[in-house]
Amino acid sequence: MLRIVALTVLFSAAAVYEGAHLSALSTIEVWVHLRTGLWILQNHSVPHTGLFSQYSNLPWNDSSWGFDVLISGAHRLLGLRAIVIVLMLFKVALAVATYLLARGARASFWTAVLLSAMAQYVISGLQPLPYAFSILFFAVELGLLVRCRQTGEVRDLFWLPVLFVLWANVHLQFVAGLILLGLFVIAVGLEQMLRSAGTSWVSRDIASVPLGPVGAVAGLSLVGTWVTPYFFHQLPEAFRTLYSHVGFEHFSEMTSMSFRRPQEFAIMLLLMTAFLVLGRQRSLALFELLILVAGTLVAFRIQRDGWLAVLPAVAIVSSVSRWNRGESESMVHAVRSREWIWGAALTAVIVVFAVVRLPESRALMATVSQQYPVKACDYIRENRLPQPLFNDYSWGSFLTWYLPEYPVAVDGRVEFYGDDMLGSYFDVVGGKQLLESDARVARAGTLLLERESGMAKALVNLPKLSAEYRLVYSDDLASVFVPQAHSD
Repeated sequence: MLRIVALTVLFSAAAVYEGAHLSALSTIEVWVHLRTGLWILQNHSVPHTGLFSQYSNLPWNDSSWGFDVLISGAHRLLGLRAIVIVLMLFKVALAVATYLLARGARASFWTAVLLSAMAQYVISGLQPLPYAFSILFFAVELGLLVRCRQTGEVRDLFWLPVLFVLWANVHLQFVAGLILLGLFVIAVGLEQMLRSAGTSWVSRDIASVPLGPVGAVAGLSLVGTWVTPYFFHQLPEAFRTLYSHVGFEHFSEMTSMSFRRPQEFAIMLLLMTAFLVLGRQRSLALFELLILVAGTLVAFRIQRDGWLAVLPAVAIVSSVSRWNRGESESMVHAVRSREWIWGAALTAVIVVFAVVRLPESRALMATVSQQYPVKACDYIRENRLPQPLFNDYSWGSFLTWYLPEYPVAVDGRVEFYGDDMLGSYFDVVGGKQLLESDARVARAGTLLLERESGMAKALVNLPKLSAEYRLVYSDDLASVFVPQAHSD
């Protein structure tokens, strides 16, 4: 009974917390995914140009089109509650995936619970965005590879090409999965060479895996990433999109760890424990060492990708905490089945209850208006202020959904706008470049800015700019300006 209660709390706590706090509605980028998905459902095709932007003639491939369709389809059925529900389900899935990853290495029950809880804690900033699928798919892939290392059977790995077909249609970070699979192939090949040379470096707990079938799986998985509406064109653009120069310069989630948050110290503790586990084995677990080193290098450099180190660390730490060897396999399987049936049933009941208690769309829209310029958009629409629009970056994605009749100057699609366009935008709003020197500002008929932004204050307080732009609307969140030529 205690284990069932622990599983239920482990699987449902994060989802229930989300249902009460509604953090999903403050996610900046979800709105453009929602709008794009609605367009795909209406037009029965995927976009190839920059929809909803003032640069609609420029090419753009929607690499997350599968996620966009999923969330927009849910929105048609459930309204704004769909965004919250999607994040709740992601959090349940993360809890289950990390627990299974720990348990897959035959860790004791309580060790698996502890590791899953820690993983959820350090990945607590999960959002209803496509990268959540990457975290889950990476965990599934890693679990299959770890199981292959334990048993030596390659049969389950033939699910990986199917996984990569799905992955490539929801998020570009399938490249992380390809790298993981590539490291597995390298490790299998090198371990075979070491065994053939008669060395005792390879850990006895690692089964001998045939290199040929593993190579075939890797090849099929790579081909599987081409099964998208954009064929193979996503792969060469993945790194430029995921790790753009402007992202490192302007987005806080792309910076290195500052060790000012408890989660960052928890990650460091987990990684130190994983390295200690590998060191105490006194034999070479090459694959585990490669993925842990690679994940650590990425996680310490980029906060956003901390999960690339957390998931391998969970798998490695769990490998030293086995179940009681006096218990038979059948006994353990029977206990697990009872735990899963009751834990899953109670979790489903609790999550459904939390979903039922979610506010209606009208109340959720009031919550959204505390974060986004809903009233300012209503004013622009009702008064038919002139186009084109110059907008704040953090509101661009929301505007594509709520104010689609006004194409945005910029939104959260970093891969579409590119480093040059975004770099010049941030230089303008950051005061590094004169407003009149930027074409987007010069031709703007309406400017929608955050009230406390430096640019909005400059338009109000600097005589030269206040003579050129008139404040026509302001509330606690947003300010709307029009050029004097338009207001006259």
